[in-house]
Amino acid sequence: VHMRKHALEIPPPSEKDWLKDDEEDFFLQDPDQKRDALPQPFRMINKLVMLVFENAMEIADRREMLQEAQNLKVQPTKCFPTAEFQVTGRANCLAASGKYIFVGLSVGLAAFKVSDWKEVCAWDAVKTEICAIHASDLGNECPILLAVDEMGLVWLFCFHKESFLLIKIINEVEDISKRSACVEVVLSPGGDYAGVLLQGNTKAWLDIYRLPKDSWLKEMEKSPGAAAGLACREGRTSWTSAVDLFLLQESPVSANKADAKLSLPVLLLKVKPPKPITGSSFKSPLDALKKVDDGSVLGLGYNHLIKDSQWEQQEAIFCSTYREYLEAEGERESKEEVSRHATFHFLPPSQILQVGTEMKVQPDVPAGISVHWDGSHNLCFYLLNRPLKEKVDSDPKPDVVWPCAAPIVCSAISSCSRYLALACEDATITIWDKHLGYPLSVTAILEERLIRSIHFL
Repeated sequence: VHMRKHALEIPPPSEKDWLKDDEEDFFLQDPDQKRDALPQPFRMINKLVMLVFENAMEIADRREMLQEAQNLKVQPTKCFPTAEFQVTGRANCLAASGKYIFVGLSVGLAAFKVSDWKEVCAWDAVKTEICAIHASDLGNECPILLAVDEMGLVWLFCFHKESFLLIKIINEVEDISKRSACVEVVLSPGGDYAGVLLQGNTKAWLDIYRLPKDSWLKEMEKSPGAAAGLACREGRTSWTSAVDLFLLQESPVSANKADAKLSLPVLLLKVKPPKPITGSSFKSPLDALKKVDDGSVLGLGYNHLIKDSQWEQQEAIFCSTYREYLEAEGERESKEEVSRHATFHFLPPSQILQVGTEMKVQPDVPAGISVHWDGSHNLCFYLLNRPLKEKVDSDPKPDVVWPCAAPIVCSAISSCSRYLALACEDATITIWDKHLGYPLSVTAILEERLIRSIHFL
């Protein structure tokens, strides 16, 4: 038996071949990454390639996240046309009323049925270009149209039994040099009134017409053949390469004269821009008070006691005080420009437009209009339920005046005709309740902003 003389001992570690500098990191190194260092410029190229690869991966991840967020959103419904048709000339505008669609062309008018998109009538008697159309249904499937051509003439039509019935050219005059062009035309809901904003060489004004639609319906019922000799014919279709090409037909009757004997529209109001406020000519306060009716409503500010000399003195004080600011901005125009454009709306009966007991009020018939001219602080209301006169007042006084702190830029009426929005040059928007006659809210936008238009949604 062999017996060990000494006790069993653990042999010492063989560390003599280890690197002293890498002793601590020896067991943490990855054998796959242990390679020789690249020389320059390969190390720089390798670094740039890795940087490009990492940036590309970040861009791909970001695009994937955006795509996922876009998929979570509600996608809008795509609508495609259900019918397509061609017309002679160029289509400039269109209006819908009842079961018809009216298209203003570069050579006249055309009417189409909504049910089958077929052309039922065309009018091209004078080969004039129609730039704007407004339509309203009078009842008994009889729409009324106001069309404005390229020369600024306003054509009043009645569409009866699928034929255009010319009633009148509203602003036609014999002397062409005295002709006034139409700037804007508005047809009231229901076709009871029409407003035409006209502009001449040196002045502008607003004409409000009362349309005798009840008389028109009775007259057309009594004479069903009145539309036989009108300035239009029923459009005939010509098939061309599987596409319906609608051709306007020539008419033997001139459209300058209305052949149908219908009642003409009645001029109700002639509203002119407000005159610049000048110095007072009154000698005493009693003379100014005599010009005021009863003092229950605000006026336009003409009946005052400020003399021209007082205004001139105040102007001189202002210029001397703020001379350096005025020189930086340039000379101010001392002469005020006359307003050339107006915005007007037809209004239903309300608290602010109270009609006398002798007048019948219908809820669906406008009771007045609101008018404001460019650069004016005042919103003027005029009643429409007034007796007809042989001679229209050339400068009627407004029945109600709402003064604002700044010139009114634009306005809008809600679809229910109850709310009125006014936007002024100081970027302030005021919402009025016309039925109750008081403001609901006043919102001030940033001073740097300039409001161009306002709409109810």
